[in-house]
Amino acid sequence: MQRQRICFLTAEISPFAKTGGLGDVASALSRHLQERGHDVRVFVPLHALSDLQGCEQRPVAALQGLSVRVGTNEYRYDVLEARLPGSELWVQFVDCPAVFDRPFIYSDAHDEHVRYLMLTRAALECCQRLGFAPDVVHCNDWHTAFAPLLLRTAYAWDTQIFGATRSVFTIHNIGYQGVFSASAAADLGPGVSIEALHQADLGYGRINPMRHGILYADAVTTVSPTYAQEIRTPEGGYGLDADLRARRDSVSGILNGVDYDDWNPATDRYLPFHYDASDLSGKARNKEALLDLLRMPAATSVPLIGMVTRLTRQKGIDLLPDVLPKLLQERECRFVALGSGEAQYERFMHELQERFPGRVVFYSGYSEELAHFIEAAADIFLMPSLYEPCGLNQMYSLKYGTVPVVRRTGGLADSVQHFDPATSQGTGIVFNDFDAGGLRWALQTALEWYGWPSVWRRLVQNGMQQNFSWDSRVGEYEALYEGLLVRG
Repeated sequence: MQRQRICFLTAEISPFAKTGGLGDVASALSRHLQERGHDVRVFVPLHALSDLQGCEQRPVAALQGLSVRVGTNEYRYDVLEARLPGSELWVQFVDCPAVFDRPFIYSDAHDEHVRYLMLTRAALECCQRLGFAPDVVHCNDWHTAFAPLLLRTAYAWDTQIFGATRSVFTIHNIGYQGVFSASAAADLGPGVSIEALHQADLGYGRINPMRHGILYADAVTTVSPTYAQEIRTPEGGYGLDADLRARRDSVSGILNGVDYDDWNPATDRYLPFHYDASDLSGKARNKEALLDLLRMPAATSVPLIGMVTRLTRQKGIDLLPDVLPKLLQERECRFVALGSGEAQYERFMHELQERFPGRVVFYSGYSEELAHFIEAAADIFLMPSLYEPCGLNQMYSLKYGTVPVVRRTGGLADSVQHFDPATSQGTGIVFNDFDAGGLRWALQTALEWYGWPSVWRRLVQNGMQQNFSWDSRVGEYEALYEGLLVRG
C-alpha cells in the first residue's frame, strides 16, 4: 500500500474532547492509519473543555500568531500539538479562544457555523504553511463538511498544495446537518461565490453544510453498510436522500471498528476483575461488585440489564415507558442506566428509579469508568434505537460477554445477528419494528434464554468470538483513498 498524506478534520477526538462515537472513531482511525505508515495530520479545535493533562504537548513553531478570515471576520490562532496516548500520532489543536473558549463543544449559538468554518479554513491554511500537500482531506460530519467546497473554490488556486488532493466526507449521523440562515452566506467567503451554493436551499432561506459535503466530496462514506442504504431513502435521509441517490456510485458504508486496546475485559483498566472467553468468573465478580457499589441487592443469578446512552429519541427511549415498568413488575431483574439528554427522558429514568428502589439505578451524566463497569457487569445490554448509524456499545457488549438487545437498523443490523437456539448460531436478540411490542418481545426472549444456562453460555461465547477490530476496517479506508488517487 502506497504511503499517503492525509489531512483529517474533526470537531472532537478521544480522549481529549468527545461527546460520542465521532470522538472515538476519529482517534482510532487516525491512529491506525498512522501505524500503517501514512502521514496523518489531525486538526481539531482546542475546546475550553479539552483535557490535555498528562499528555506530551508542544507548540508548533511554524503555526504561531496566525490569522484566518471567515467572511468579514479575522480570527487569530495558534496551533498546539499533543501526542495521542499510546501512539506516535500528534494531534494538531487549533487554539482560537474567540470561537472555541466556550463551555461546550456544540451548541445552537448563532455563530456555530462560523466556529467550524474557522477550523476548516485554519486546517487548510496550516497545510499550506507547512508545505503539506495532502493526498486526501478527510472531513467528518457537518462541522467540517465545507472542506470539499473550499478545496474546489477558495483554495483551488494553490495547485502546488491541493492540485492533486481528493476529498472524503464521512457522515456519522445524518440527523445533525448544521443548517443556518442564508442571510449568513457571506460567512463562506472569501473565495466562495454564491453560485457555488445549493440554489434551492438558498431560495428557502437556508444553507446546509452536510448537503454541500455530499455534493462536493469526491467520495461520501458513512459508518455502516446498512446505514449507507437507509440514508438513501426518504425515511432515513432527513431530506438529503435525493442527493445521496444522485451520487450512489460515490457513496459507501464502512462499519466502524472497536479499539480493543481500550475495550477488552482481559485488560480493561477500569475493571476490578479481568476475564476472557475461557474464564468468565471475573464477569460474575464484576457484576457482584457493581451491584454492591450501586446498592442493588441481588444474587448474581438475577439478570442485570444495562444501558449506556444519550437520552434522545434516536436511541429509542420513547419505547421504554411502555415496557420497562411492567417488565420490572413481572420479572425478577435489575436495570442500570448511564446517560444524559432530553429533560423528559431524564425525568422518566429518575421516576423509574424512585418507583423501583434497589432494582433500578440511573446515573445522570457520563462516567467512562462506570460505562466500562456496566458493560462488564451487565448480562444484557439494551439498544432499541430508532436509527443507529453504527453504534459502538453493541460491539463492546459482544466482547464483554454481555448479550445485546438491539433493533434491526444501521450498524446494529450489521454487527448483531439474531440467535437461533436450534442451530446455536447468532450473537444477540434482534427485533424489527420500532414499537413497544417489539422491544417487549426482545427483552422477554432475552430473559427466557438467560434462564437456560447452556443456551446463554453459547450465546455469550458466540459474541465474545466476534472481531470488530480496526485492523480490518482501516484497510477499507486505505482502499477507498487509493481508489480516488488512481482515478484522479
